[in-house]
Amino acid sequence: MAAFLLGAVLLIVQPQIVPSRPAVNSKAETASQSVQRELLKKTSQKNDFKENIHSNGSCRQLPQTIIIGVRKGGTRALLEMLSLHPDIAAAESEVHFFDWEDHYRNGLQWYINQMPFSYPHQITVEKTPAYFTSPKVPERVYNMNQSMRLLLILRDPSERVLSDYTQVFYNHMQKHKPYPSIEQFLIKDGELNVDYKAINRSLYYIHMQNWLKYFPLDRIHIVDGDKLIKDPFPEIEKVERFLKLSPQINASNFYFNKTKGFYCLRDSGRERCLHESKGRAHPQVDTRLLEKLHEYFHEPNKKFFELVGRTFDWH
Repeated sequence: MAAFLLGAVLLIVQPQIVPSRPAVNSKAETASQSVQRELLKKTSQKNDFKENIHSNGSCRQLPQTIIIGVRKGGTRALLEMLSLHPDIAAAESEVHFFDWEDHYRNGLQWYINQMPFSYPHQITVEKTPAYFTSPKVPERVYNMNQSMRLLLILRDPSERVLSDYTQVFYNHMQKHKPYPSIEQFLIKDGELNVDYKAINRSLYYIHMQNWLKYFPLDRIHIVDGDKLIKDPFPEIEKVERFLKLSPQINASNFYFNKTKGFYCLRDSGRERCLHESKGRAHPQVDTRLLEKLHEYFHEPNKKFFELVGRTFDWH
């Protein structure tokens, strides 16, 4: 009972999160700031804190780390691997707080309610891959917490396009709905259809520029999704260091499943693999069409490498 009362008092006296903007945009109050102020009011409504405190001393809290994307980049694998660490408390579902207006209007208290119970020493992590490509999200995250540590996992843009199509294709198949071939999406009037959403999502430098308006590069750790698939441990080690976690995840936590064709996890003797929807085979695509895709991404990839000061082994 004493622990409960202490937790409640601490939550009540905890300073309110004050929305702020980068210096380049601080001249006048914007509509966004006004909306954010209303959202913050909702976090202090009476009795809201009661359901966020557990008798064992844990509580729900705003995430200190967000996996912002990219869609079909390996976000689920990254979250599952990171969850091997005892100091990580991960939200199970994609919350879509910052990119879905209906959710965002609910306020930060609603957002907190979607988080798992965690202890003071743990880092709460949320992942929603759509955040990376949503124009409004960087500012909204910044207004909530300027010190947020962001995780971004990327893979070869061409491969990401094929994975994007594959996911939507299987979703339609499960509902017994017809779906066009990938060629019908990639080709328009004999040329590469650059208006295809899956292609736009792979223009990483455009979306990264938006995030860098609000967060410095040292607050965004880029995980190499292709390397995470081939050899996950070194990539997870880098994430541990970025989040300032003690090194708890070991190479022994990963084993290659020959049947599935990718790495699975081993935690305290228990083995688990990602859902069967992960690692699906991509559709067969004509070599010339793939070459067009690779050629199209050559310049955008180059711009991205220059932007982040790092290169990746992409086509």
